[in-house]
Amino acid sequence: MTDRMKSLTYELELLERSLADPDLLADPARYRETNQRYSEVKEIVDVDALRRDVERQLEDLEELKRDPEFAAEAAQEAEGLEARLAELERELDALLLPRDPYDDKSVIVEIRAAAGGDEASLFAREMLDMYLRYAAHLSFRTEVLDSHATEVGGLTKVSFGIDGRGAYRAFKFESGVHRVQRVPATESQGRIHTSTVTVAVLPEADDVDVNLSPSDYRVDVYRSSGPGGQSVNTTDSAVRVTFHPGQEDEIIVTCQDGKSQIKNKERALTVLRSRLLERERAKAADAAREARLVQIGTGDRSERIRTYNFPQSRITDHRIGYTTRELNSVLSGDLDELTGALQAEELARLALEAAQTSPAAAVPTSRGAA
Repeated sequence: MTDRMKSLTYELELLERSLADPDLLADPARYRETNQRYSEVKEIVDVDALRRDVERQLEDLEELKRDPEFAAEAAQEAEGLEARLAELERELDALLLPRDPYDDKSVIVEIRAAAGGDEASLFAREMLDMYLRYAAHLSFRTEVLDSHATEVGGLTKVSFGIDGRGAYRAFKFESGVHRVQRVPATESQGRIHTSTVTVAVLPEADDVDVNLSPSDYRVDVYRSSGPGGQSVNTTDSAVRVTFHPGQEDEIIVTCQDGKSQIKNKERALTVLRSRLLERERAKAADAAREARLVQIGTGDRSERIRTYNFPQSRITDHRIGYTTRELNSVLSGDLDELTGALQAEELARLALEAAQTSPAAAVPTSRGAA
């Protein structure tokens, strides 16, 4: 066992003892943080245990391979175990790389129609449906927090929550500008129009992540309405929360889809905390990039990250040069292959950064890492 794995195994034992400590149970914030770290370390230790078990099985087969009676069968079994060992080592390498601290969090997703008028609003509606289906496929819970419909059945903007461990890891690559190219139903000449929709994926912030005081924001209530000013509720249940009113860093969050004013206020504050957490995360990421002097993509919200070309049934993710012709499948919520490609690229980038930061630790595998 390497020094790294010995250290993690010892840490796991300490974490197990801590989780049984009544004092820790009395502190929900510390308990949640400790339990999360315990889950991370246990996953690494468990994968390493499986890896070492496969290595032992391969060692046992070496003796059988020297016996003419069992050599062929042992060689065939060894081939399968070697493939399994390589798979476990890749998994362990990924687990040992620096992790995004927000990966396990739930998220708030905000979709806004940008350039393209009605056509952009219609695509914003389709993107909402796509994400809700993908979340259901991953067994995450979802809840629409705020939506603004148009006369043609589209959405100018919508925000919704995706609740479940690992939601941010699954959806974080969706942040940015999504471009759609297609012939609108109202286009009589058959010309292709280009529209854009922006998506922001915000890790959901806990109270311990963001210190938010009532003096930092103002709450206004009003009557929610649908497209064309049609009243939806007969009471002032919609809520508008303004952070630092009148200042340069003012942030406005609205929530009107719930019928309860109290519930809408809670939802709006949840979105506000998530926006503030994302702002701090973006600042930290910018600072880290400058310190490394390595350009790895700005992550700016104005970047075009993906194009949906309907005439060619093609989706292209411009960040990694990924293209698929399964446009209808993706819009139906099948984002597994696309997300997997983006996650693989992220792991490769993290491995490269780790190697550049510490050449001695360029290979974090269980076999070679110290």
